[in-house]
Amino acid sequence: MKTALYELHKELGATFTNFMGYEMPLKYTSVQEEHLNVRHRVGIFDVGHMGNIFVRGKDAMKFISKITVENAEKITEGKGQYTLLLNYDGDILDDEVFLHLKNEYLFIPNSGMHKKIAEWMKENAEGDVEIEDVSSDYSILAVQGPLCLDVLREIISFDIASLPLFGCYEIKNEMKIDFEGRCIISRTGYTGERGYELYIHPAEEAVQLFKKILEAGKKYGIMPVGLGARDTLRLEKGFMLACNEFEGGRNPIEAGLEWCIDWEHEFIGKDALIEFKKKEDYEKITFLECIEAGIPRKGDIVAKNEEIGIVTSGNFSPCLKKGIALAYIKTSHRNIGDEVYIEGRRKIKARIVKGPFVKKGEC
Repeated sequence: MKTALYELHKELGATFTNFMGYEMPLKYTSVQEEHLNVRHRVGIFDVGHMGNIFVRGKDAMKFISKITVENAEKITEGKGQYTLLLNYDGDILDDEVFLHLKNEYLFIPNSGMHKKIAEWMKENAEGDVEIEDVSSDYSILAVQGPLCLDVLREIISFDIASLPLFGCYEIKNEMKIDFEGRCIISRTGYTGERGYELYIHPAEEAVQLFKKILEAGKKYGIMPVGLGARDTLRLEKGFMLACNEFEGGRNPIEAGLEWCIDWEHEFIGKDALIEFKKKEDYEKITFLECIEAGIPRKGDIVAKNEEIGIVTSGNFSPCLKKGIALAYIKTSHRNIGDEVYIEGRRKIKARIVKGPFVKKGEC
């Protein structure tokens, strides 16, 4: 599959990779250059491989509270939220952002998940709830980095700076450029830097918008950025990648995401999580920083005198200039400062550290 911007990526000289069935840009120049440009200046991403599902109806709020770990009553119009959808065993089906727009909610499933999530929603819908999967009709652009606000002000007259974190707004007649279609903006992203995401209909309108943003961003040093840097950017901040950190069935407690659960409401999977919390020892997501040369990879074994865990995500950190990894390790072995070995193609000495790997302003 290809996003609406595929031909433009070819024109821009992208190197492609297959991700969840989509032919996506891996890089345009180098992963390290694109990564550091987002940390210090600004980059633009095509994230049209993500899904788009609208939820509407007078019972939509109640429904969303049931199928996510968030109490949707607290997310008023113009706001959004990062949340989790669980199965009845308490395992994570997907982590998603949803936006509360006027008379509707927009969910953004991970790549390759929109059909599964739409079906799950329909299976659990009650009352007046409408679920519409529009993933093939929308494109998503992400503009990320310290100078993203300056770039977007060149093409949008709406006061973007007024949006709080996870705030959202539908742009009507506030484009400074020729634009025909629908555009929703949210202050969200996957890099750990200030950023905004644009949800565009019809999907093809994103081609010209991408070009206009690149043109407007030249004086700010904007670069198009591929999935390679998107992965290293999110990993430095300890953000989960669904097809890695949730693979095989992981719950929010194991994944270190209990902080996003509102326990004061009923939701699918809650009873199972309450039972799980009674366990004294279980695997939990852990941050590993290499203290000798080497790059950890997904599937590598973590060991002390014996095997104690497995790497779910590993890469080279362009900011730290060393290998970093996320791994599931038994809580009885998760002592900050302890040294371990990551065993894959080679044996790499690493240390358990407190996340994130790169804190704000450290790069």
